[in-house]
Amino acid sequence: MDEATEVIELPLFPLKTVLFPGQVLPLHIFEARYQTMIRRCLADDSPFGVVLIREGQEVGAELADPHPVGTLTRIVESTHLPDGTMKIITVGTERFRIRELLRDQPYLRGQVETYPLPAPLDPDRVRGMADKVRARVTRYIELIAEAAGLQIEVGEAPETPQQVGYLAAVAMQIDLDEKQGLLGSDSLDQILLRELTLLNRENALLTWMAKTKKWPGQVQFGPSGTLLPN
Repeated sequence: MDEATEVIELPLFPLKTVLFPGQVLPLHIFEARYQTMIRRCLADDSPFGVVLIREGQEVGAELADPHPVGTLTRIVESTHLPDGTMKIITVGTERFRIRELLRDQPYLRGQVETYPLPAPLDPDRVRGMADKVRARVTRYIELIAEAAGLQIEVGEAPETPQQVGYLAAVAMQIDLDEKQGLLGSDSLDQILLRELTLLNRENALLTWMAKTKKWPGQVQFGPSGTLLPN
């Protein structure tokens, strides 16, 4: 095991979404077992883990089986509603890898190790790839905005290659398995290389749609024009 990793026991929340470090994730907590989990996290000011479901459902008696790589998330805001449910806003902090699943509580837990990205062997090459990803994801958002008939101002992109990699992963409206592949990548080089391939594919498709005016109906935006996750 890498010296930079840390092993902890972590409550897990299997969802049909992929969360990346730095990403904001609002959640409506209505199942009793997850209300218990969130109350414990709030009481201890402790994180929980968001993991993509591999098999099973988000709700129901059976606990879903997750993919092995997820993201630690911290609760930054919580609201208790009159019907007993809760609304929380969380922010992803860092990746983790599940070593062992624990099913000793009403909700899923895991013995996990933190899974930081290793320092790149060739920082100049990584910075060059990040510059290309930054340009392509900016163009991607512009094309998505055109598809939805919205005016979206693209803010200043993050500077560090790792931030660029995670931004692109969040922004792309791609299959969840492809997003999970990005999250589980072994290195930043691998993330950026995969993103260049995906962005080339998506931008080519969106450019063709712009020319033919044949737009898909699955592009989703929030009230303020922000991209919604798949």
